[in-house]
Amino acid sequence: MELWYTEDHSRGAKFSLKVEKQLYSGKSDFQRIDVFETEEFGKFFTLDGLVMITEKDEFIYHDMIVHVPMATNPKIRKVLVIGAGDGGTVRELVRYPEIESIDMVEIDELVVEVCKAYFPKSTSGFADPRVTLYFEDGLKFVQEKVDAYDLIIVDSTDPIGPGEGLFTREFYQNCHRALTKDGILVNQHESPFYDHYAKAMQRAHQRIRESFPIAKVYQVHIPTYASGHWLFGFASKTFDPVADLDAHAWNQRGLETGYYNTDIHQGAFALPNYVKKLLEEA
Repeated sequence: MELWYTEDHSRGAKFSLKVEKQLYSGKSDFQRIDVFETEEFGKFFTLDGLVMITEKDEFIYHDMIVHVPMATNPKIRKVLVIGAGDGGTVRELVRYPEIESIDMVEIDELVVEVCKAYFPKSTSGFADPRVTLYFEDGLKFVQEKVDAYDLIIVDSTDPIGPGEGLFTREFYQNCHRALTKDGILVNQHESPFYDHYAKAMQRAHQRIRESFPIAKVYQVHIPTYASGHWLFGFASKTFDPVADLDAHAWNQRGLETGYYNTDIHQGAFALPNYVKKLLEEA
């Protein structure tokens, strides 16, 4: 007998993975958490039935959410990460010795505990002494911060359930206030391909543009996410992610990455026409 995990990407499209076995199933106060083993993608986990990371392709997402802002502003010292219970974002951040502190705010402690148990590579950065974990609501946490962070990374779920408040106008305004004068905000920005994802992307982009003078979008290919075509948002008070990239300085670091490089950095901001149109309509 074959066991398949299937996720609806739209009302007319599904994505399936052949599952060898289920390793974990549980429910927190916020969501259902499942971990599966596959031959093709290794282990992966889902929240309320949606794939968050797989061992095979998680490096793509985490490379692009971290190294793009870090290569744009090498003077980042204090970082806030909201969400990111799988640990991959923090793992990439701790590779930068100049970062002084990383505050990570995750509403669901069980996500972190499950990922520590089943994804030790992803969660390895949690042991770094510069990292402080807070298990609380990121929306409320950032409300109290003023001029506190050089970089805020919003590594959230989709805008439903626990992640819904992280796509609001109020939240982005609070992020703006929490950032220093050269601060950068990066967020997972949904997919432009299927209608319901595209509408969420447009709402987020519109609200970010209301709060930040520089608001750009860049793209990435993640095989297990809806359509494979995914976006990140880049917002800043002063930095332009292409014009201010110092490719030579970043390359001198000698960081080994699986997806990110400085050519990809620049090219990721060259968007297809249909995405440009969606952003203009927003």
